[in-house]
Amino acid sequence: MESRFPDLNVPARERIGWVDLLRVIACFLVVFSHSCDAFVAVFDSDRATFLQGALAGSLVRACVPLFVMMSGVLLLPVRTDAGSFFRKRIGRILVALVFWSLALPVLYFLYMRYVGSASPSIDPALFTGEATLRKMWTFVFNFTYDTTPLWYLYMLLGLYFILPILSAWLERASQRDLRIMLGIWGLTLLLPYVKMLAPMLGYAGNYGNMGLYGVCDWNEFGTFYYVSGFAGYLVLAFYLVKFPPAWSWRRTLGICIPAFLVGYLITGLGYVMMQKAFPGNYAYLEIVWYFAGINVFLMTAPLFILVQKAAARPRAWLSRLAGATFGIYLCHFIFVQAGYDLVQRIPGLPALVRIALIACGAFAVSWLVVWLMQRWRVTRRLVE
Repeated sequence: MESRFPDLNVPARERIGWVDLLRVIACFLVVFSHSCDAFVAVFDSDRATFLQGALAGSLVRACVPLFVMMSGVLLLPVRTDAGSFFRKRIGRILVALVFWSLALPVLYFLYMRYVGSASPSIDPALFTGEATLRKMWTFVFNFTYDTTPLWYLYMLLGLYFILPILSAWLERASQRDLRIMLGIWGLTLLLPYVKMLAPMLGYAGNYGNMGLYGVCDWNEFGTFYYVSGFAGYLVLAFYLVKFPPAWSWRRTLGICIPAFLVGYLITGLGYVMMQKAFPGNYAYLEIVWYFAGINVFLMTAPLFILVQKAAARPRAWLSRLAGATFGIYLCHFIFVQAGYDLVQRIPGLPALVRIALIACGAFAVSWLVVWLMQRWRVTRRLVE
């Protein structure tokens, strides 16, 4: 057995209900997040639309960290040798990465050529035949606009590389050891803000490089590099499953709800303030949307704890839907685009209503596509 929790392809009766529920929640939040993008991209040309998009998008920033935590729940501790783990897990990711890196640019090219889009996020010059062909081979270096959600797969591969090593330590670590490591990781969640504030305190960088704690032009691996980022969410998930908080529901709600609200206020209001200070500059705007930032952590941990404590019973329909979430994540982006163009034709709808319609529609259509692909053995590997 590879993990103490069942994997996504086992029968429903063997599944853990709250794990299925959390996967579905995380997946829908991802779709909802991308449904906000075009509304955020109007910036101050339509202030009301921007505010609704920014505040709605800020509300769901826990989406990706929850996905990472589910990987920690499902795969830790690793019970196979590293070679077997890599063959199964990395092979699965690479097959999906290659297919969707080729398929999504083609779908976008066809969509832009025969349908078109008025989305402020879209630059038509990036969807010519020549540009599409370039995207189809440069995925070996990184994702493109068409394949935006696939950034997660590149990151996930990195986590898989270290999981067998991390697992060996986690099995021996005491509760105190885990708390110490989570405390160090917690400090790294503050680094984006330290980097932003340092120049205000007189820091001028090193030879023009504004990196911190040893980061410079010839070294990008600073003090906290090895204990930062998404790996902390894996450790956090392991800790919360092994040592779940022994709180009453009253105390759980009394801690989780205020923590989530504080995280959301920092995220939402911070994004609006960043737009005011640095209009349209994503390098600054994204700081408060960093998934490995303290404010997003304050939204993620409460959601995980609440769903875990609810301990939902396994349901066959929920298990099937949870089993489709990886595929939904991979293919939903093009349907979000189509949803945006469709709802824009409906007059008089507030941005929040449009976002909700796009998210629900794209999630449903993506699920249907995944369901159809799961029916055929050849395409099943591309969405599971």
